[in-house]
Amino acid sequence: MLAHDALRLMVLRGLVSSFTNELVAKGKKPQDELADDDVLNLIKRAVKQRRDSIEQFTKGGRMDLVENETAELKILETFLPQMMSREEIKKVAEAKKVELNITDKSKLGIFMGTLMKEFKGKADGSDVKAVVEELFQ
Repeated sequence: MLAHDALRLMVLRGLVSSFTNELVAKGKKPQDELADDDVLNLIKRAVKQRRDSIEQFTKGGRMDLVENETAELKILETFLPQMMSREEIKKVAEAKKVELNITDKSKLGIFMGTLMKEFKGKADGSDVKAVVEELFQ
């Protein structure tokens, strides 16, 4: 507020509102605290909404709205933990593939499930999926 950053203030107020709504939905009082996992899930949901909006606005040719959503997305991403790069994901996936002795695509679902449990909160699911598809080509 002191910095007069209206966009950042709007995004933060939206997050606080989401936190309060989540508490009420869980039958708690608005003054109670949310668990860290719940907070991260709400922030991830907001990030996903912004990405979907950017995609839709781009298709509709509304670049003014794309710029606004992109700025909001950058602010929200500062509150998320740093995600692993594709190279890091690939190293772990290759090691896990050897460990589980998976040689063909028939066990792809089991492999993806194992990797997603290991990467929970550390890597983006779409990046993990892309790396796994590269390994089985």
